[in-house]
Amino acid sequence: MSNSRRMPYFYNVQSGDSVWDPPTELTQEQGSGGRPAQVRASHLLVKHRGSRRPSSWKEQNITRSKEEAIEILRGYEAEIDGSPERFGELARQHSDCSSHAKDGDLGSFGPGQMQKPFEDATYALNVGQISDIVDTDSGVHLILRTA
Repeated sequence: MSNSRRMPYFYNVQSGDSVWDPPTELTQEQGSGGRPAQVRASHLLVKHRGSRRPSSWKEQNITRSKEEAIEILRGYEAEIDGSPERFGELARQHSDCSSHAKDGDLGSFGPGQMQKPFEDATYALNVGQISDIVDTDSGVHLILRTA
């Protein structure tokens, strides 16, 4: 793992070369114990008063309960109906995360870079698949795995 880039690299012990891309003979799953080295995801976050920081770009003081946040997210889930395009539109309009400006895109990340429930849920998804509601210290999320 590179300390400067916080991403995995591959070292060839025979040639002494280091590269960012995995060798062609190594599958992604073999690269890190059955998990890809990196995934990419977008999310739609709804915070509640129990979130670790109950404020957002659109609301100074979030007072809704966790149950209300889940209910709101269920409504978005129904509107999305499995559509990645609709997911991005709703994330842009409604997500309580600053990633809303990029349709909820969080970019690529590897193990240990996100809260454990978020990481586990993302790695469990296939590319293009949307999670059920995921609860973290930040709030409740829908996650779309994009890579």
